Amino acid sequence: MFRSCSPLTNARLYSSLTVKSLYERIQHANHDSISIAGWIKSIRLLKRIAFLDLQDGTSVNPLRIVVPLANTDDAQFLKNLKTGQTLSISNATWQNTPNRKQPFELQVKKPIESIKLIGPVSENYPLQKKYQSLRFLRSLPTLKYRTAYLSAILRLRSFIELQFMLYFQKNHFTKVSPPILTSNDCEGAGELFQVSTNMSSTASSYFGKPTYLTVSTQLHLEILALSLSRCWTLSPCFRAERSDTPRHLSEFWMLEVEMCFVDSIAELTSFVETTIKHVINACMNNQEELLPKQFVSSQEGDSSSDISINQEIQQIKTRWKDLTNEKWQKITYTQAIEILNKCHNEVSHFKYEPKWGQPLQTEHEKFLAGEYFKSPVFVTDYPRVCKAFYMKQNSTPDDTVACFDLLVPGMGEIIGGSLREDNYDKLCREMEERGMNKSGELDWYISLRKEGSAPHGGFGLGFERFISYLFGNHNIRDAIPFHRTSAGSIDF
Repeated sequence: MFRSCSPLTNARLYSSLTVKSLYERIQHANHDSISIAGWIKSIRLLKRIAFLDLQDGTSVNPLRIVVPLANTDDAQFLKNLKTGQTLSISNATWQNTPNRKQPFELQVKKPIESIKLIGPVSENYPLQKKYQSLRFLRSLPTLKYRTAYLSAILRLRSFIELQFMLYFQKNHFTKVSPPILTSNDCEGAGELFQVSTNMSSTASSYFGKPTYLTVSTQLHLEILALSLSRCWTLSPCFRAERSDTPRHLSEFWMLEVEMCFVDSIAELTSFVETTIKHVINACMNNQEELLPKQFVSSQEGDSSSDISINQEIQQIKTRWKDLTNEKWQKITYTQAIEILNKCHNEVSHFKYEPKWGQPLQTEHEKFLAGEYFKSPVFVTDYPRVCKAFYMKQNSTPDDTVACFDLLVPGMGEIIGGSLREDNYDKLCREMEERGMNKSGELDWYISLRKEGSAPHGGFGLGFERFISYLFGNHNIRDAIPFHRTSAGSIDF
């Protein structure tokens, strides 16, 4: 068993305090002189006192600094401060405020001596204390994460990544780092970014053959799983599809898992449900630190949200609670088509008519999870023709494969997985029927089936979709620090 490391008792890890560290020491606060740095969130001057809210990005909570105004020089000094400026504050004292919204505040008695401006802002600094739409904030890629709402989504992302890591470690998975550059299209859709150098006119000259950014690390994970038994990764993936929607990115992160000695889809879906519920339970136990104190309307450009902050927070808490308490539904693809067709025939509900043998559209996925079941739902056993070549074929029902998609309300599909075909002859026959591997480019992959093959399966979780779903934000562009989409351009 691995043992955790003991803390370095004599190590001074970092010189300054953070806002989060101050909140963590509420029960053990002392009245020593406190120094802290951050950005001005807001400043309010009254006749004899000023209130300065500081943030440093480490906590969902701002830090209130109280400054008694002893003379006109102090008042003028504070009047010259602006929202967004970077300050260093020293010689502050702790003040307990148990009957107020913030349980403590810091007091600075000599502001001219104790408050130092270390980073000015321009006259047109855009993040003033007023409503800003998400569409507007996305136009400020260098500043937008100074807002309470968007900085909270990045802290939630960091927390969830850590919870996955701890859970997989506990369950004997090895974290691995598959390559980003590849010569293969894992999904077979052909939506690839080709890589070239700036020193040659031919894209294939550097490696001797065409090279692409990976759309999925699954094929390489299978190699590693057949040595390690259980492995996982969280890696960037790239897809050149032209879908400019709130659910699609050109560059995104995929959490992918591969497990040996898995014999049924039920084993995979059970593991997925248990894993996701474990992560959400960890979020619930830390919800006061993870959920923002300020929300932006989920409707693009809408400044008139009809629900309060408390209602928004309660909606997210209810969603998390329901996700962990309810047993998730499971239906086959054929059952899904029957449900969708019945609804479509009664009220002409969908833009795209549901047809057996065709992939489910986003509107179908959202209806099943959001309106019909009102909970996450696993859809299993899709037709072979609309899924990838590597999926294990079912003996019954005919012409379907042992796979699943996890659909969630408001977002649609967030996880896709399958058993992998571990029989050499069957895999070769499937690839031949699809016109694949004509030049032997996937010989390395199918050779695994001749060298100690084992039943195995896995899944991939779209990380940004998962974060957005838990956060109650339905545009995954806000769940990644710098979004890259088909309709955008890369300026930096």
